Formats: sequence, structure tokens, C-alpha cells
Amino acid sequence: MMLHQFLTDHRAELIARCRAKMAQRRHSTVPSKELEYGISLFLEQLIRTLEVETTAEPARSRRVSGPSGGGTPVLSEISESATLHGRELLLHGFTADEVVHDYGDLCQAISDLAFERGETIETDEFRTLNRCLDNAIASAIIEFGYQRDSVMAEKQAAALNEKLGYFAHELRNQLSIATLALSVIRQGNVGLNGATGHVLDTALVGLSHLIDRSLAEVRMTAGMPTQHRLLSLADLVEEIKLSASLQAQAAGCTFTASAVDLHLAVDADRDLLLSAVGNLLQNAFKFSHKRSEISLNAYAAADRILIDVEDGCGGLPEGTMENMFLPFTQNAEDRSGLGLGLSIARHSVEVNGGVLRVRDLPGTGCIFTIDLPRHVIDA
Repeated sequence: MMLHQFLTDHRAELIARCRAKMAQRRHSTVPSKELEYGISLFLEQLIRTLEVETTAEPARSRRVSGPSGGGTPVLSEISESATLHGRELLLHGFTADEVVHDYGDLCQAISDLAFERGETIETDEFRTLNRCLDNAIASAIIEFGYQRDSVMAEKQAAALNEKLGYFAHELRNQLSIATLALSVIRQGNVGLNGATGHVLDTALVGLSHLIDRSLAEVRMTAGMPTQHRLLSLADLVEEIKLSASLQAQAAGCTFTASAVDLHLAVDADRDLLLSAVGNLLQNAFKFSHKRSEISLNAYAAADRILIDVEDGCGGLPEGTMENMFLPFTQNAEDRSGLGLGLSIARHSVEVNGGVLRVRDLPGTGCIFTIDLPRHVIDA
């Protein structure tokens, strides 16, 4: 029996076998409706190709199946429908590997059924089958990859636009406040040491932190190499105390920092480590209750350097510890800011070879701890 006649007679069974193989491979059900440009259409095109090749003008079959030889797929009926099939498979959640298997299932089903029925596939017919499969797989994979890349690019663009939108919005808010406060001061009715000057200070500190956090994220996202060097822990804490004291005044809180052993040091990227501690302190001042005490303690424990930031937020809401370090996550009532601070802090610590963890103090607050390898220097 000619292969095209065999495929015509057993078309329904071949399609059923392909669907069964697909379902078994995915360990789930396939779409209840046969895909519009799936195996059914390919099987029809394969049958027409085989039929044309039995006529006096076998070369006309290339219009349906395309030529052999590989390379870039040539326009044909099979390439057009396979291109659409690759798009369909992506939309239904298939992987690139499954795109290949989808067509391979049909080849296997044809071979198995022919063997079971005692039918022989002639060499020329088998070559035609392989040519059709080769062209279909190539077209489907190319389109699948193109569509997948397009989807990923769209998602990345959407995420970037969202991030830029948040950043621009927050930047504009802080700048507007600073501009308004400065305008009032320039009128001469109020001084820099009054309440309006305090508002200006707060806005400028907010702008500084926003820019520092964004620059830190850019460095980490770009994969720029860290600039490690041995840093005095006492000097780092002293530098952080200057800005933290100003934040404490703006937030209506008190701030304390422990004395630090002058011999203790960390091997880290200074900017990223300062960014991490700065973000933790900013969060502490932002979410702590008025008149709370915010503390910064840096000390050694065995072979580790621990930097604790303890706040007075009243304790963490239930279920927030699992996702609080994710970007754009805001669990408190205060929704100002980008929700990026803790995510940037954790990444900054990790690229310095450390770990950032949090401990809840129910009813009181929480303690964020930066854990880094211990080093020593001559005081």
C-alpha cells in the first residue's frame, strides 16, 4: 500500500496516538480541541505531498513541503502552518523541547502502526516523510524562539517601565517638597532653623537615599565588579552615624550607635555595604513609631562580623518575613517609596559575601542583621 493511502486510512488513529504520547510526556491533559495548525493539518499536507510525488510532476510537491537540504526554511505550506503551530505551542505553555517531540510523535506513530499492520514504507516515501518533518520542525522552532524572545522582551520592558515610573514619581515628590520649602525660605519670612528648614532637610535626605539606592541597584543589575578592600568597621559606623542622626530628627526618633572595636574590619565594597546599612536604617526610621529608639550595633562573634539594625516598628505582620526582601514589596501602611530598599540591601550584602537576615521582636520591633566574614586591622 502506498504511504499516502496508509496515512489517509489511519489518520484518526495516528492523531489519537500523537495526543496520547503528548499527554503522557507532559503528565497532564493537552488542549481538549486539536490545535488549529497542529498535527492534523501537518498530516494532511504530508499526504498531499506524497500524492503529488506519485504524479508525472513530483517536483510540484515542494510547494507543499519545501525542499530538502536544511538551512533557512523556504516558504511552503508546511513552513507556514508550522510557523503558526510554533506560536500556538508557546501560547499553550509548551517548551522548545516539546515542539520537536510534537512532530517526532507523528513519525514514531507512523512507524509503529506500519509495523503492527505489516506495512512497508518505501525508501523514497520515508525520505519524503523526513523532509516534511525536518522543514516543519525548523519552521516551528524558529517561530517558537522568536515569539518567546518577544514575550520576554515585553515583560522586561514592562518591568523596567514600572520601575522607572516609580523612581520618577518618588523623585518628583521629593524634589517638589524641597523646591517648595526653599521657595518659602527665600521669601524671608522663615529661617533655615525652623520647621520649613526641617522639611527641606528631610526632602534632601530622601533624594540622597533614593539616588544612592538606585545607583546601587544599577551596579548590581549590570553585574559590575565589586571593589573589595579592607575597611575599618569603626570608620564605617562613624560615617553612617552622620546621616542617621539627621534622619532620626526628621522621623521624631532617637538614634544610638554602639562603640566599635577599632581592630575589627570587613573585606567589602564600601559603596554597596554603606547602601545596605543605609537602606536598613531608612526603613527603620520610616516604619518605627514616633519617639522610638533606633540602634546600630556592630560587633564580632567568633569569625563573623555582625551589624544589627534594630527598629521600633512594633513587630512584623504575620506572613511577611517570607517575601519582605522581594522587590516592590510593601507590607506596612506607609506606601511611600519604591519597595526596593530591602531587596537592594540583601543583594548588596550577598555580593559582599555576606548574609542578611531578620529577627522579629513581637510587640516591639525587629532586628536586621548583616553577617560578614571577620577581618582585623592595626588600630
